This record gives sequence, structure tokens and C-alpha cells, in this order.
Amino acid sequence: MSQLLQLSDQLGWSEANSSPVELLVLSACQTALGDRNAELGFAGLAVAAGVKSVLASLWNVSDLGTLGLMSQFYQDFSESSNKSEALRQAQLAMLKGQVRVENGKIILASGESIPLPPEFPKGNLDLSHPYYWAAFTLVGNWN
Repeated sequence: MSQLLQLSDQLGWSEANSSPVELLVLSACQTALGDRNAELGFAGLAVAAGVKSVLASLWNVSDLGTLGLMSQFYQDFSESSNKSEALRQAQLAMLKGQVRVENGKIILASGESIPLPPEFPKGNLDLSHPYYWAAFTLVGNWN
């Protein structure tokens, strides 16, 4: 914890900063999973260090699922500016099958397609199962 607080001071994440970090996205595995030293994992430590809200995961996540969810989340967040609503909309789009992998591209709910990096498989993948999108949660200020 002390190392994170030192990093927080160096990066200016503290509450005293006039422009605190509004949203920190940790799109890696188990970043909201805590232990006896950090109840909410790295996400909780970041909030304790002054970050307003953190988008983090509760379990091991799929690279393709995370890419789909985060791409949709950023698109929704740019339109609504409400973090919790953007996450909700992105998760619903995935549940409904509107975000998916087709022919080596991520297809978003808007129909926009994003080419996958070459190391990803080029087939099709249904991302509607909760495994692909339900791990992510907001910690801290949800608005």
C-alpha cells in the first residue's frame, strides 16, 4: 500500500490534486479481486490513493472478450459520459450478441468493425456468454 501511495503522490492522484484521475481502466485479470491486504485488489488501492473510479475485473478474462467489451465501453462512454451506464450498455450489447468476432474483426453494436491484431485467431466467436463480459465492475464513483 505504501508503494501505491508513493506512486499516487508522484502521479498526482491524490485528493488534494485539483484534477484527480477520473477513471482508471485495468483491463487485465483479477484487478478487482482482493485479499487480506487489499479488500478490492489493485482497484481498491487505486481508489484509496485518490483515483475517482476504477474499471477492473473480478476473474481471469479472455483477451478477445476484453477487447470487445472495452471497445464498446469506450464508444458508449464517449456518447454518455456516465461510467456506470456506459459499462451497462457495453455489457448488454455483448449479452445480446451485438459485439462479436467475425472474420478477424471485432464488430461493435454500432456495426463498426475493428481489425484484430495478427496474433488473434481469424475465425468467428460469439461473445454473449457472461464469461466474456461479466467480470468487469466499477469501483469508486460510478458516475
